[in-house]
Amino acid sequence: MFTSGVFRFCASDSSPMLRNGETGDWIGTFEGHKGAVWSCCLDTNALRAASGSADFSAYVAWSLQKCQRDTNFLLTGGVEKVLRIYDMNRPDAPPQEVAKTQAQLWDVRTGDIVRTLETKSAVTSAEVSQDGRYITTCDGFSVKFWDANHFGLVKSYNMPCTVESASLEPKYGFKFVVGGEDMWIRVFDFHTGEELACNKGHHGPVHCVRFAPTGESYASGSEDGTIRIWQTGPLTNDDVDMITNGKVKVSSEEVSRKIEGFQISDERKTKEEDL
Repeated sequence: MFTSGVFRFCASDSSPMLRNGETGDWIGTFEGHKGAVWSCCLDTNALRAASGSADFSAYVAWSLQKCQRDTNFLLTGGVEKVLRIYDMNRPDAPPQEVAKTQAQLWDVRTGDIVRTLETKSAVTSAEVSQDGRYITTCDGFSVKFWDANHFGLVKSYNMPCTVESASLEPKYGFKFVVGGEDMWIRVFDFHTGEELACNKGHHGPVHCVRFAPTGESYASGSEDGTIRIWQTGPLTNDDVDMITNGKVKVSSEEVSRKIEGFQISDERKTKEEDL
C-alpha cells in the first residue's frame, strides 16, 4: 500500500511506470500495452492510473487500497479526432463520442457544449487550475488563460517558440511554466508575462510540463525519453507582498485586455434582453 505523497506516472515505451514525485525513485511498472504509451495520468487522489497507447487501447489500473471510487469518467482521444467519455461506474456501457476539433467545454452530464474557446491554432494542451479559477491552453506560439466560470480570455502571452504544454503554479498562481519545440523549459510571471527563468537540459522537444500539487517543483517530459524534475524558485518580494497584502502590480494594458476578454454567459444575456 502507498503512503501519502506526490507521485508521477510516466512512460516512454510500452510500459508506464509509477515513480516517487519528489525523488524519482521507481515504485512499479504497469504491463499490458503492445505499443508505445502516448498519454498517462493519475486521478487526484492517486488511486487510479490510466494510460493510452498506440496499440489503440486505454488501460485503467486500480490501487490495491480499499477506497471510495470518486473518479467517475475516463476521457480518451486519438488521431481520428474523436473524444470518447467512458463511465467508470459502468465499464460495459458504450462510451459517449464527441467528434470535434475545436477547444470546447462539455457538460459530461448532458453531453452539451458549454462554450467554445476561440484560438488561432490547434490546442495542444489544456489544464484547469487547482483552485478552479483558470483554464490554461496552448496553441501555436501562444499561451492563454481563460476564466473557468465565465470563459472569457483573461490573459494571452506570445512565446518565443511553438509551445506544446503549459502549467500554472497551483498554490499561489504567480508563475507558469512552458515547454515546446526549442527543448527549453521557461518560467514566466503570470501577471506580467515576464520571463523569470530558462532551464536547459532536454535533447528533444518538450511535450508535457506539469507542476506538483504543492507547487514546490514541476516536471517536464521530452521526446528524448526523459522526465526532468525542476525545483521551483523562492518567492520574490512582490510574491510575498501579494500573499500578505493582496497587492498585485497590474498595468493599464493588462486591465484593458482583461475587460475585453470578459464575456457574459449566453443565458445571462438572454435574461437581460428579456428585461
